Amino acid sequence: MKFIETNDLSDIRGRMLNGSDIFEFRCHPGVSCFNLCCRNLNFFLNPYDVIRLKQNLEISAGEFIEKYTDIIVRPGNYFPDVLLRMADNAEKTCPFLTEGGCRVYPDRPQTCRAFPVEHGLYYDAAKNQTSLVHFFRPPDFCQGRHENTARTIASWEADQESAFYNQMTVRWAEVARLFQADPFEGEGPNGQKGKMAFMAVYNMDAFRDFVLNSSFLKRYKVKSQLRMKIKSDDVAVLKLGMAWIRMFLFGVKVSEITLKR
Repeated sequence: MKFIETNDLSDIRGRMLNGSDIFEFRCHPGVSCFNLCCRNLNFFLNPYDVIRLKQNLEISAGEFIEKYTDIIVRPGNYFPDVLLRMADNAEKTCPFLTEGGCRVYPDRPQTCRAFPVEHGLYYDAAKNQTSLVHFFRPPDFCQGRHENTARTIASWEADQESAFYNQMTVRWAEVARLFQADPFEGEGPNGQKGKMAFMAVYNMDAFRDFVLNSSFLKRYKVKSQLRMKIKSDDVAVLKLGMAWIRMFLFGVKVSEITLKR
């Protein structure tokens, strides 16, 4: 999911897809390019991607981040990006790619599910509204685009079981958009507030422990239903983390959490 900052969406490479538009695509082991798209990538992971992958691998979020990702801060950005670390081999393959295919396929990231469609979050400043936009953008080597299998955005989402992934990605993208402004008072993302914000959305195991075993619940009132879920539900912890960032860093009023008086 990318932010799209332009007044003319036709400038963006790829064919823009509306709800009823048809594109043709099918990927299977019989195409000559099978798995070529799983190599040498700048592969950005969203927080929900980390939840699914760490659950699949049966490790903690902290262990997953340490073993499988690189954390980078690009110039002009106020929140780090989390990149999947490619394998240390000549082709720089995805670390989960095997001879038989993807070993985490049931829990593959949103970007994999969307391919060859790229989703964007388009913000209309005049209306203060965000909306999803979609572009058909297969790489030149992709042979799956020549398969005679008709798709729409809705049918491809259903086929790839990506509806909840997309919902969580949009939810995170709307939080990430707030970081176009610097909330860290000059400390940057490596300061105390920055480290707390990163933990809140990417290291949900550590954030759960912080919420339940520090003075957090003495300072903040968490919606009762959400408070019960965070004990065992990683998605609930992520939702709390995103709400806390909105309130704590940007002063946005949220329904999930309030500061106790």
